[in-house]
Amino acid sequence: MIDVRGLRRRYGPRGEGGFDAVRGLDFSVRGGEVFALLGTNGAGKTSTVEVLEGLAPPTEGTVRVMGRDPYRERAEVRRHTGVMLQEGGFPSDLTVAETARMWADSLTAARPVAEALDLVDLGHRATVRVKQLSGGERRRLDLALALAGRPRVLFLDEPTTGLDPQARHTTWQLVQQLRDEGATILLTTHYLEEAETLADRLAIMRAGQIVLAGTPGEVTAALPSRIRFTLPDGVDPAVLPVGGAVVRGQEIEFETPDLQTSLTDLLVWARDRRLELGGIDARSASLEDVFLAVAEEAR
Repeated sequence: MIDVRGLRRRYGPRGEGGFDAVRGLDFSVRGGEVFALLGTNGAGKTSTVEVLEGLAPPTEGTVRVMGRDPYRERAEVRRHTGVMLQEGGFPSDLTVAETARMWADSLTAARPVAEALDLVDLGHRATVRVKQLSGGERRRLDLALALAGRPRVLFLDEPTTGLDPQARHTTWQLVQQLRDEGATILLTTHYLEEAETLADRLAIMRAGQIVLAGTPGEVTAALPSRIRFTLPDGVDPAVLPVGGAVVRGQEIEFETPDLQTSLTDLLVWARDRRLELGGIDARSASLEDVFLAVAEEAR
């Protein structure tokens, strides 16, 4: 549904006077898939998504959404896409229902206004003016309008910013429901738990390039797992059956590419010596660990 090959986007003239925000991206998003595009501020996410949405042409490379050029064939592509920007910028004096109705009038075969608002739990706020909404309610209105046209492809730019935890989880459930109904969703977010929860696949950008991509499990496998525990008093850390451990008194931490084997070896070693290891904490790397490692490499 989305195919990107050699995408480059440059601001300003060639040479030192310009800036390459996107530097040769290649990725694709399958139908009925949630794909998360991650990266620190300035990584090139928004510049990439704007090209996919048809708001700007690529400087180089090709982009296809549903097999079409989203910039040159925007009128055709736009009919089947929904876009949730970081800020909607709707007239503040209109009511929620008036805003939704105005938006629906610009679409082909739009959902009924009440249905669109109920999807994001805003039906009870239909007569409230936009300027009286909370920040989280405005984000939910942005989402309602992105869904108004029953899109086949949905672009969500930081969809849960400003939402309370309950509203965030409700939005996650809605995104999963849309995916299950066949929608293709490209998501940008700074909430790494959100990406881990929702994304079938993801890519992490740095300085305009993709540095890691795959399923959340494949991406987190790029870093080793970690085991922490405390040795009983009087046990010399030098006798441990592991190498490269960080020792702080009796507190031990070490990394391993094979969590199951390393943990098994450690526990068998402790059992054979009748030692009780305190506070055992064994875990695979998280998406946050990977993200921070990528960000650290950019410094």
